[in-house]
Amino acid sequence: MNRTHPVVRLRVPTDEDAFVWHRVFADPEVMRFHGGRAAELSVYEELTARQRRHDAELGFCLWSVLDSSGDVVGFTGAQPWPHAWGPAGEIEIGWRLGRPHWGLGYASAAASACLERVRAAGVRRVVAMVDADNERSIAVTRRLGMRLSERFTTPSSEREGHCYSLEL
Repeated sequence: MNRTHPVVRLRVPTDEDAFVWHRVFADPEVMRFHGGRAAELSVYEELTARQRRHDAELGFCLWSVLDSSGDVVGFTGAQPWPHAWGPAGEIEIGWRLGRPHWGLGYASAAASACLERVRAAGVRRVVAMVDADNERSIAVTRRLGMRLSERFTTPSSEREGHCYSLEL
């Protein structure tokens, strides 16, 4: 199937985006593979502030994804892997969108734009850490050309995960 991707724009997250991310991610189905519920607003406020620092220091971050109307529908982007376990020293890409935007090509379009930006910032390899049951995100990794490089167990949830990688 050759589907046309929707038009998306990536933007460094603003203070206001913390409120939008909190609202969009309040859906338990959106958070199914991320602990089951949205974090407190203060977590998103800190996260968006950290992403602004990453953009200034690294040239990439978790960007807010805007649809053709300019509405924030989630995020995509890249950041250094933040945990002591897993792919230490690697740059992880990821995406999370509100449910109304699932299955329409937004994740693939946004992740493709993310790859262009991290490549331009000089990143040569990225990984994506995906819950083994998250078929939608696994499909996005395939559309991006990523390959399964490792299987792991997440320490906090003891769930099986997959590490996908891509040489840029």
